Amino acid sequence: MSSPGAGPSTATDAPTRRPVLAWALWDWGSAAFNAVVTTFVFSTYLSSSLFVDPAIVAAAGDDDKNPALVRALAANASLVGLALMVAGVVIALLAPVLGQRSDGTGRRKLWLGINTGMVVLAMAAMVFVEGTPGYLVLGATLLAVGNVFFEFAGVNYNAMLHQVSTRENVGRVSGFGWGMGYVGGIVLLLLLLVLFIQGFGDTTTGGLLAVSKEAGLNVRLAVLASAVWFAVFAIPVLVRVPEIAPQKRRVRVGFFGSYAVLWRTLRSLWRDSRQVLLFLVASAVFRDGLAGVFTFGAIIAAQVFGFSSTQVLYFAVAANVVAGISTIAAGTLDDRFGPKRVIVVSLGGLIVLGTVILLIGTSQPLFWAAGLALGLFVGPIQAASRTFLTRVTPEGREGEIFGLYATTGRAVSFLAPGLFTLFVGVTGDTRLGILGIVLILAAGLALMLPVSSKPATIH
Repeated sequence: MSSPGAGPSTATDAPTRRPVLAWALWDWGSAAFNAVVTTFVFSTYLSSSLFVDPAIVAAAGDDDKNPALVRALAANASLVGLALMVAGVVIALLAPVLGQRSDGTGRRKLWLGINTGMVVLAMAAMVFVEGTPGYLVLGATLLAVGNVFFEFAGVNYNAMLHQVSTRENVGRVSGFGWGMGYVGGIVLLLLLLVLFIQGFGDTTTGGLLAVSKEAGLNVRLAVLASAVWFAVFAIPVLVRVPEIAPQKRRVRVGFFGSYAVLWRTLRSLWRDSRQVLLFLVASAVFRDGLAGVFTFGAIIAAQVFGFSSTQVLYFAVAANVVAGISTIAAGTLDDRFGPKRVIVVSLGGLIVLGTVILLIGTSQPLFWAAGLALGLFVGPIQAASRTFLTRVTPEGREGEIFGLYATTGRAVSFLAPGLFTLFVGVTGDTRLGILGIVLILAAGLALMLPVSSKPATIH
């Protein structure tokens, strides 16, 4: 058996070769979903007063601290959290099947294309979510559906990291890809801001295209443009990255058989490579905390710190600049010191800064400082988690293990939305949702500390 994490003959020696760039462009394009839909634009749009009963909005007037308005906005944020919690349950139930399909059958690119296409369709359908209370459920549903298929696509995409890297440069390649995602987010958000969002002195239209803001049309068209963006940049990985070698393909099984395969893998890991199971559990917890940062960060900025939709986008651009630079730089640290150290240090930073945000009142400048500092640590955790698993996984089993990675990750994906919803629902204060996210990150850090980097053995 080849050494864990060793690259096939198609691997490259530096993260600048053509297959690596083609692979990383999917990360670049995925910013259309991560940055625009789940974090800074569509989720914020769903949490705006457009989806609150007009009578409540009229009664509140210019008082954004009106108790009835605050409760209504918190209820909408809770609904978004509930939709994402349901999506997490669906992913946890179905990811074993998708993982088995990508564990060496030679069809990774096919399933990556299918699942990416479903994400693009869900994004395109968001153009129909008008800014009125009656469309909130549709918007939350499409957000959940997009999350389901985006996670499925990620199983195949992450498994392909092995196909474009070597053991010596996997950290740099992974960091380069994730950094490309942040840079793509910057470029896309700036384009959307200029073309669709920024008012340029006219409060009734948005962007240079002067799109009407009636019923959120400018936001909806921005999301539609983002769907096209993702579709275009998903093409190179499907064309330029070689498929896995035929001799590494494994026997394909049916739906229920996939669970039997998963059970055998789990038994083998428990018997011979328990450290991998511990990492899967730890990463499942702290990745859900990261998902909470992404999903609810813009909501907190808008509802707690009074950011307008335009200010949220400005913050998003700045945060992506910081995250992109830190993620690419952390790839070198990953290759030199190992992914575990990158993960542990970064989690500690997030916990400290999340606590700071709880204590800074409603100061926008302080939120800017703490929020941008958060960006230093988020990307490196994600990229290093991907490389950790690639390094310890035996050659030819990447898809299977990344399918298990998705399964365990989404098995607890209700934690961040659930605790956020619980704290907000009990207190009626959106700010205290941060506490739930910090607690999840702390639990993930505690679980990660005893994890070793010993290569796995799977029979």
